Amino acid sequence: MSACRVEWPQAWRIIAARYPPIAVFERLTPHPAIWDALLALERLTNPQIRDEMGDISLVRPEDRVSDPGAGFVMGAFTHLNPKGSRFSDGSYGVYYAAADLDTAIAETVFHFENLARDSADPPRREEMRVLVGAIAETFEDLVSLPEAERARILDPNSYAAAQAFGRALREVGSNGVTYPSVRSREGGACIGAFKPRAVGLPHEERHLSYRWNGHRVDHYFDYLRDRWIDL
Repeated sequence: MSACRVEWPQAWRIIAARYPPIAVFERLTPHPAIWDALLALERLTNPQIRDEMGDISLVRPEDRVSDPGAGFVMGAFTHLNPKGSRFSDGSYGVYYAAADLDTAIAETVFHFENLARDSADPPRREEMRVLVGAIAETFEDLVSLPEAERARILDPNSYAAAQAFGRALREVGSNGVTYPSVRSREGGACIGAFKPRAVGLPHEERHLSYRWNGHRVDHYFDYLRDRWIDL
């Protein structure tokens, strides 16, 4: 497999709006080596800090980021999904983003539908936050793999091969992977970053609202364009 330089002026990430930015990371010094001492002091005066920031020990000091937008990035690595994701077994975080908004929507709609379906949710809406930040880093390129191996890693129904693959890459210090989406009809490009410093600090670009009809997400509302869009 070969590595490639990914340079996207806009990398699109969508998260549920109910997860606010972790402001503590944006207030911290740009010298992450002393974060642990500072955070220990903050916990003495604010017992909610531990819940807000998650498990900071999951991110090496040299990989940590601060300044505006850092909370959106660090949260992907300090608040874990125990069920895992395509390139994580749930023991570490991955920052996922897409090269275009439509691909990011396709990816997140798929996962939201699974969550709503598993919970037997009645018709409802879910507010989503759209983040945009630049990417300028080297990632492992899944497209360069032999077709059979690539197909196993990008299996739309099983993450087993992808999680083993991701764990092995992370253990040797890889920044992450770039790969074609299997949820988007156009197969748009995605990245899965293993380090906060592998992605640029994003800003909030707009909000969306996914409409779950009890079976699938059939529409979403784009607050920037002020209209409903069919899926």
